[in-house]
Amino acid sequence: MKILYQQSKKQWVVIIVENLTLFLLAIVCSMICIMLKKYCPEYSFCVNLIAGILLIAAVFSKISTVIIHLKNMMEVANLSSGYSSILFKCLGICLLAQFSSDACRDAEQTSLASKVELAGKVMIIVISLPLFERVVEIAGKLLNV
Repeated sequence: MKILYQQSKKQWVVIIVENLTLFLLAIVCSMICIMLKKYCPEYSFCVNLIAGILLIAAVFSKISTVIIHLKNMMEVANLSSGYSSILFKCLGICLLAQFSSDACRDAEQTSLASKVELAGKVMIIVISLPLFERVVEIAGKLLNV
């Protein structure tokens, strides 16, 4: 928690201004999409998709501090680095699946959006199998005691 609380007042102002800029970009792009949807729906979708990619790229560029902080917390708790890598992979899959399914819904492809969400869930289960194995192993040891 030290990393987040040690920021000065000036740094917090910069963070707030950066977030407001992202929110304003989203609002402006939404307005452009609404205007374009009447005349060229395919351009509206493209603008929406590009704006989403830019927003996610901006957010991912700022997330390194959080990742470092979470890794430090995992080390303090004496948890294997393998567990943290599984956690970060699952988090990335969640975010990408959500973004992709939202883009499909914006293109009015709800069936495809549902399939993307299902694929994301299956991928998370596959990646987290080592954690399930560890939980079963610990439960087996506790029941044998």
